[in-house]
Amino acid sequence: MIDFEPSEEQALIIETVRQFAENEIRPRCREADERGTPDTAVLDAAHELGLVANALPESVGGGGERSALTGALIAEELGWGDMATALAILSPGLSGLPIADFGSESLQNELLPSLVGDRFVPGSLAIVEPRFDFDVFHPHTTAKADGGEIVLDGVKCQVPWLEGTSQVVVIAGENDSLAAFVVPLDAAGLSAEAEMNMGLNGLPTAELTLAGVRVPESARLAADDAAIRGLIDRGRIAVAAAALGTARAAFEVSRDYAKQRETFGQPIATRQAIAFMLADMAIEIDGARLLIWEAADALDRGEPSGRLARLAQDQMMRIGLRVADGAVQVFGGHGYIRDYLPELHLRNLAGLASFETLALV
Repeated sequence: MIDFEPSEEQALIIETVRQFAENEIRPRCREADERGTPDTAVLDAAHELGLVANALPESVGGGGERSALTGALIAEELGWGDMATALAILSPGLSGLPIADFGSESLQNELLPSLVGDRFVPGSLAIVEPRFDFDVFHPHTTAKADGGEIVLDGVKCQVPWLEGTSQVVVIAGENDSLAAFVVPLDAAGLSAEAEMNMGLNGLPTAELTLAGVRVPESARLAADDAAIRGLIDRGRIAVAAAALGTARAAFEVSRDYAKQRETFGQPIATRQAIAFMLADMAIEIDGARLLIWEAADALDRGEPSGRLARLAQDQMMRIGLRVADGAVQVFGGHGYIRDYLPELHLRNLAGLASFETLALV
């Protein structure tokens, strides 16, 4: 028998994160979007729940309970509250999880304890490049050995850049293979320029320029091409799950609105055009969730996940914008103004085609 029910422990995690998203994230998401930064009190409160720290090794104070499927469940609930805030909350994993998996013992002891301390400390991962021909598996950012050091050159964009970040993990090409390096923000030759985007405004991002940035060989993560491809799979599942939560939120607020809004004495939810649209939205969301769970489960079982992660990502790219646009249509003119959530959901999901590894599971 096939069982699609989360375990009792996962169900408890879902309920806990759902209540947190409803009580803490959703009420502050509009302010975060307008301000351009997430609410620090929300980040600290999320940190106390151990949503990222629980996946880090016990040897550095983490929970040692890594599960891509549980991570996807958490990302969906956080994304239901607000996608930008969700990605900010999960940002410590962008540097913490790669360092935990592939960092030397000295790197782990130096950088991971801060991520499980008393206060929220963000992380950052630079992978996307501002090129029309960008290929995540063949970056134009290069890493070259020179005199016992590594020299990094290139430009990255959509790099999460929250206040308090001290290191960024940079993915570069080296001898026709992928490589990863931990770069301190004060490295000579590294500069950052804040980005202004259409959506995800509650998550500060930057465009990074690496002009002859030199790092010691010890900054290299022991991840070969295949391992970094696996890291990208984890990023695709995480972003798809957070987007799924936002799409679910768009569906739910439009469904509830359709039940209350009346025309000619009847709720608009009883009109065939609206009812069919809402039904299609619900079907698409459930289908995408199964693809995300399948990809995450493959990761947890150590099976090849590249194709499944890509399918999950593509499905969310296809339906995310459609569901958000449908929610705006259900709201009519109200869906276009900032008094209601659909316009925020639409802007946050509009960039899904370009989002890559903004979070990890």
